Amino acid sequence: MQTRKKYIFLTFLASWLLLFFFGGDQLRHFAFFSGRKTEARRNWPRWTDRSLLKSFADSEELQSDGDPSLPSPRERRAARLSVYKNSRCRMETCFDFSRCEKHGFKVFTYPRERDQPLSESYGKILASIERSRYYTPNPEEACLFILSIDTLDRDHLSGQYVRNVDEKIRGFPLWNGGRNHLIFNLYSGTWPNYTEDLGFDIGQAILAKASFYTESFRPGFDISIPLFPKDHPQRGGEKGWLYQDSVPPKKKYLLVFKGKRYLTGIGSSTRNALHHIHNGKDIISLTTCKHGKDWEKHKDTRCDKDNVDYEKFNYQELLHNSTFCIVPRGRRLGSFRFLEALQAACIPVLLSDGWELPFAEAIDWGKAAVVGNERLLLQIPSAVRCIHPERVLAFQQQTQFLWDAYFSSVDKIVHTTLEIIKDRLLPHRSRSRFLWNTLPGGLLALPEFSTHLGDFPFYYLQHGSSPSEKFTAFIRAVSPAGSLSQPILRLIQAVSGSQYCAQILVLWSCEKPPPPSGKWPQTTVPLTIIQGRGKLSDRFFPYAAIQTDAVLSLDEHASLSTSEVDFAFTVWRSFPERIVGFPTQSHFWDAEQKRWGYTSKWTNELSIVLTAAAFYHRYYHSLFTEYLPAGLRELVDGLAACEDILMNVLVAAVTKLPPIKVTQRKQHKESVSQQVKGTTGAAGGRRFSQHQDCLNQLADWFGYMPLVSSQLRLDPVLFKDQVSVLRKKYPRLEKP
Repeated sequence: MQTRKKYIFLTFLASWLLLFFFGGDQLRHFAFFSGRKTEARRNWPRWTDRSLLKSFADSEELQSDGDPSLPSPRERRAARLSVYKNSRCRMETCFDFSRCEKHGFKVFTYPRERDQPLSESYGKILASIERSRYYTPNPEEACLFILSIDTLDRDHLSGQYVRNVDEKIRGFPLWNGGRNHLIFNLYSGTWPNYTEDLGFDIGQAILAKASFYTESFRPGFDISIPLFPKDHPQRGGEKGWLYQDSVPPKKKYLLVFKGKRYLTGIGSSTRNALHHIHNGKDIISLTTCKHGKDWEKHKDTRCDKDNVDYEKFNYQELLHNSTFCIVPRGRRLGSFRFLEALQAACIPVLLSDGWELPFAEAIDWGKAAVVGNERLLLQIPSAVRCIHPERVLAFQQQTQFLWDAYFSSVDKIVHTTLEIIKDRLLPHRSRSRFLWNTLPGGLLALPEFSTHLGDFPFYYLQHGSSPSEKFTAFIRAVSPAGSLSQPILRLIQAVSGSQYCAQILVLWSCEKPPPPSGKWPQTTVPLTIIQGRGKLSDRFFPYAAIQTDAVLSLDEHASLSTSEVDFAFTVWRSFPERIVGFPTQSHFWDAEQKRWGYTSKWTNELSIVLTAAAFYHRYYHSLFTEYLPAGLRELVDGLAACEDILMNVLVAAVTKLPPIKVTQRKQHKESVSQQVKGTTGAAGGRRFSQHQDCLNQLADWFGYMPLVSSQLRLDPVLFKDQVSVLRKKYPRLEKP
């Protein structure tokens, strides 16, 4: 027994000795063996040694990547959680849909206090909301609320930083923890880390923010907006630099950048490396250290040479003459350069890792920008060289469309934000990405009208379809006698004789009731009387009775033959997005008066086709009534014949195209009350003055003059040619 124990003890001891000699390194990791943890050190190579790394970058630059001023992922996450305490918010969990059921999508802005500071940019945002069709002054009707406190600049070193926001918003009875509120922000955080800190708890509010980190962004709830300067126009905005459907010439430069270089701190690594791709030929990359108060204290060996080269090139000329523009991050992810490149048709090459691009929920940026990686900067030149010229042209044209549709003014930025939120409320009636990314854009394609592409006048070519082969005649009767005059009887007979007429609707806008059905002429198509409300804008209301794509708008004194109607409708089916008609007017710029002028004289140009005798798509009735704010329609109701001008301005703003005039057998006969030729009488002069006032007020509201002039008139083939009348399709057009 003793011998057996002895052998067991020796075997156990030998096992421990073997384990000690062959596994001691592993045992030293355990606390019970050594009494404390020790780390095994390995002699890794130093990747900054010149023998192991080619000289694409200086070793000093690579060592600076570990700048202690840069926030670590843990610090960024902590800062994010301090702001987004409701980081799991979604529309279904943090938004009260019931507030939007009774009155629809209405937006209320808090009343402003007298001593409350307000930046120019935030004033523009509030003005955009208050002049939109969604604004309501009644908070009980509101679905969405906007603070009157300026939250755009949350850098506490800024002079526009508003303090004690938490205390102020908690005192608002409508705050409700931020639910159904929308907060706008352009700048967050401050030196040196520029975190997402806003300085107050946004609660359950939707955040519309520039320079949004994807890790902070709450998909389907927050909205990323572009960073725009304080002088960004309120409405209208400047046009893009590339004309629509034009092919730009081959540009001098392939890729350009000109901007600040940060020597230290967040955003410095990307801009410090940009000089590596500069070749002085087709790639120009210029930076300057000469900014800030103490730049000379921190300047490096490259600064002096960079500053000299920087002054050799003009920034605007580089934008004009380059195909691609580098848009690197600055201290924050976004920069003004992004919108500048879009406007210049210079395809943005984005170097801003982690940036949630503006309105990415709706906009397909893959069709308008190149999204690069900050760590793969040296691959950018070869990558853009490989893009086919046809695709480059498509990119350039898309930049112009996006600039004009969503970014050229504060109005468009704000309205796009509101429309995205509105689409979330009724996802089954929301716009598709196709509508957002195709002319004329999501703001002008109303889902209330339809979500089917074939119902709009813009997409027949893409959809492979055509407008319906029938039209609805819509006659406006305003005769004070309240009886049927001979002109309207002849007009009904002529229109009903058209092979394309589906029905006739008469908008009765007289004070006296309409004649009984027995007094109306017998027609081969249905004839319906609609009682109007006495407003000029009634003629463009989206009546449910209008079922055809085409609407022939007529005044009761219009004089047309059946052949004229048939030919005009045939022309309209080839141009369904435009107004096609007979009587025309034109506008011009009066340099002496410094205002827009209006003329009905016969000239070689036209820009307005009067809706007294014109075809257009029924969608424009919905756009006129639902897209335009109530104040603009009230303006129309107060000025004689202003509704004609507004409809033309609206269609031109949507299509960027002029109307089309077609051949007419004889000059359009206007009623005595409509003759504004400026020949006789104070009434005619007053009416003409109202036309001028209407035109100028509309130009002011849109922020520019949308009307487009044309010198085109369309006639039938063989019109007035010396051939037999029997060979002509519309012979009656030439008869007196």
